[in-house]
Amino acid sequence: MPELPEVETLCRQLKKKICDKRILNTETFDSKLAEIKNMRGKRVVAVKRAGKTIAIDLDDGNSIVIHLRMTGRLLWQKISTMPKYSRWKMAFADGYIFLVDPRRFATVRVVRRKENGADREIFGDFELTELLKLHGGRKTKIKTLMMDQSVVKGIGNIYACEILYRAGIHPERIVATLTAAQWRKIFSQAKNVLKKAIAKRGTSISDWRDLYGRKGENQHQLKVYGQEGKKCAICGGTICRIKLSGRGTYLCPGCQK
Repeated sequence: MPELPEVETLCRQLKKKICDKRILNTETFDSKLAEIKNMRGKRVVAVKRAGKTIAIDLDDGNSIVIHLRMTGRLLWQKISTMPKYSRWKMAFADGYIFLVDPRRFATVRVVRRKENGADREIFGDFELTELLKLHGGRKTKIKTLMMDQSVVKGIGNIYACEILYRAGIHPERIVATLTAAQWRKIFSQAKNVLKKAIAKRGTSISDWRDLYGRKGENQHQLKVYGQEGKKCAICGGTICRIKLSGRGTYLCPGCQK
């Protein structure tokens, strides 16, 4: 599933490609998206990200809100030939954007634009003190909390594993047992991990591709995710995989406490 770095990569590329351009028309190929109305003639005024969601703001006060879910991606083409698994298309004077989605979980909605202020995410105005006040005493496990989009938006399984590994925190640690210093490590590593992943255009382990169909490069930087049985780069121990909340979770038992 595309997480914050992948969606941020798309947003940055979309800004350069479609901002200030008019939509010639939109076309739907999947009955699941049948309620999307044609955006013909609307001008794109901004492209924004909220967590894992893309919002394409239009000059009529509406926004096209896209959530890629499991296997969705956006693809820019200069030709109108429909790629395999295409579900929806936006046409511009110089090319086309297709929503490609083999599993058909991605959603596209047209909604009235709202100015809600900052979202609860690492790169927003969401401060550590606020997080601790709201959630610091909870009895849930830290990785579960980090992936709860109502708590902090944008972090999924891959980056939660990487952040906790670098912070030296076991993913099953109970939130209420973490010290202020450990929380600062988590916040600091979260910003570092996500920024580096954005610079590498995201992590391509299976389906992820950027706007131009290219794989990201951050998969080569992963230290723990998908590294089961390999040596830990810090202590030389063995990376293991456990199940946590139904998700494969990777860690080093020697480093993460």
